[in-house]
Amino acid sequence: AFLIIISLFFGIVLALGVGRYLGRRNSSDKTEASHIRLTAVETAVFGLMGLLIAFIFSGAASRYEIRRQQIVNEANAISSAYLRLDLLPAQAQPALREKFRLYLEARISAFRVLPDIEASSKQVAVATSLQKDIWAGATAALRESSPQASLLIVPALNEMSNITTERAIAALTHTPMPILFMLVILGSACSLLAGYAMASMGHRQVIVHTVTFAFILTSTVYVILDLDFPRFGLIQLDFADQSLLDLRALMK
Repeated sequence: AFLIIISLFFGIVLALGVGRYLGRRNSSDKTEASHIRLTAVETAVFGLMGLLIAFIFSGAASRYEIRRQQIVNEANAISSAYLRLDLLPAQAQPALREKFRLYLEARISAFRVLPDIEASSKQVAVATSLQKDIWAGATAALRESSPQASLLIVPALNEMSNITTERAIAALTHTPMPILFMLVILGSACSLLAGYAMASMGHRQVIVHTVTFAFILTSTVYVILDLDFPRFGLIQLDFADQSLLDLRALMK
């Protein structure tokens, strides 16, 4: 990701340079009418760029909030299922409680080890195996329990399982590549137009405007990508994981 951002920065600087070069070449052909037309084109392109950035940022922020809420939902689901183990026969509870603790540890680790995809996948596999063991152990113990216990425990275990699927899909849901590609195209077009407009500026002014424009545009794209890929960059979800960590402390 860092290399992509650096490449984007220098790509914008290059596009600004090309635009300025073209502007200087065509400076003699400029008229008041052509300037007005160029300004209209700049306004339209920059306006479209602003709308696209707003659209992408809004989508990334929504997905970030969904991921945060899913962590809380998983903590609640595991807590409910864990507490309802009290309805099972006493001899079946210790083994299931220990598996719950191991399961919770695996679920926490599956996301805390990111961006190490391989390590995360291993923890997900461990959690899936423990989930099956918990289901098998609970259903076996329910045969010796009252029907009311089944009505409470089975839905809780189902919810605990369902939330893992929701989080897995949410982790894979990001801004579609065609939209990101369009963002790059528009960013390049804006850079060309901005460079064209800077053709008459002095050398020092050009340096300041070029660096500022490239930095702001690159930083904006970085924040959007970082928000869309939490745990991979500066933006994290560690604060939301606290609900799972608190639950782990209660299980000890």
